[in-house]
Amino acid sequence: MAGHSNLADDFSLSRVPKEARVPMWEILVIRIGAFTSLSQFILGAFLGYGMSFWDAALASFLGAIILEVVILLIGIAGAREGLSTSMLSRWTGFGKYGSSIIGFVIAVSTIGWFGVQNSVFANGINDAVGGALGFPLAATLTGLFVTVIVIFGFKWLGVTAKIAVPGFLLTIAYGIYNVFESHSLPELMSSAAPGPALSLGAAATMVAGSFMVGAVLTPDMTRYCRSSKDVLWSTLISVVIGEIIINLIAVLMAHAVKTSDVVTIALQTSGWIGAATVIFATVKINDINLYSASLGFTNIIHALFGKNVNRGLITLIVGIAGTILSVLGILDQFVNFLIFLGVWIPPIAGIMVVDYFILKRSRKVLDESRERGELPAVSETWNPVSLVAWALGFGVGYMVQWGIPSINSLLVAGIVYYAGMKVFGASLDQKWNVKMEKAG
Repeated sequence: MAGHSNLADDFSLSRVPKEARVPMWEILVIRIGAFTSLSQFILGAFLGYGMSFWDAALASFLGAIILEVVILLIGIAGAREGLSTSMLSRWTGFGKYGSSIIGFVIAVSTIGWFGVQNSVFANGINDAVGGALGFPLAATLTGLFVTVIVIFGFKWLGVTAKIAVPGFLLTIAYGIYNVFESHSLPELMSSAAPGPALSLGAAATMVAGSFMVGAVLTPDMTRYCRSSKDVLWSTLISVVIGEIIINLIAVLMAHAVKTSDVVTIALQTSGWIGAATVIFATVKINDINLYSASLGFTNIIHALFGKNVNRGLITLIVGIAGTILSVLGILDQFVNFLIFLGVWIPPIAGIMVVDYFILKRSRKVLDESRERGELPAVSETWNPVSLVAWALGFGVGYMVQWGIPSINSLLVAGIVYYAGMKVFGASLDQKWNVKMEKAG
């Protein structure tokens, strides 16, 4: 890919130039890889275990609509500006130091998912060889394997996805074929849930919240898109395939096998080869986790210390640290914190979308600098209104259980930020203009 520096720095502190943009289908493959992961299949199986097919379909449809709206808006902003989420946030409501907080939250979240899913990956590999490797060695090998892939940058995410996505989809296709050999489709679609009942509200929360962190991180991928149309099709197709089709296939399999254990489902429908392929599919989402974590830490170091640190080096350090934690089993207890992040992160998207598309506070400096292929010369140091809106959005999402918590937190943060900027924005914008004049 044109413009890559040594150790694939991937424009972590700059705009992605036009010559480095890639065709829509390359972004699409990576995004399908993010959705068609083991974690997504686990979600569908859990829905199927606790719901009828039609209730699970409704929950999947509602969650997909919510996600696509968030992904499309923030993804278009990322494509237009050629900036990652943590960098874009500097000029969409958070300022320089606020963006470093976002970078930290994103990095901690994605490292957490890396550790948890690396443990799943390692357990699957170890089981596949009859326990010959042992979990510590298996976790070390799988963690370092993914780390090496990500060090080579964005291009290798696509290479991995091109291998793993077809394998995963073929396994799922073979599994559902075997299911239909012994069960009719009408029978599975009309059968009762095999496990304890799951409410529609809880299910919609799971569907929307399961990929909300990924939704906020959409600019990390769409900054390589060539147009807003590419963003629309790459996100829409991936959401339909991942949040609806994969979910509903997993629902049918859970009804047929009468369990929510995906390894058991894969073993009974596709055999050991299929189970190993499904487990290997975690690579697709884990390399994106580590990639986004490296971008987050790169932005933190730049914002706080003004240092340009190579993203590849940061990836190596973070990957080794995450692998060690995975081996030690510490991150197996991280799941509850990741659920906590499900209402901590959505307010970021609400604030960024309101600032970029409605208030347009920094659009002039972004437009002018984009014409030169540069970053704006200055940014706000921090914005107290956005931090208050973020806190209130998180509080409502965490405390209020009505509806979908992740969406509640997003909407409250966006509304509070809009109202707060209407009240206090004039004084903040005046300081912003004065700062620009001094810089000029």
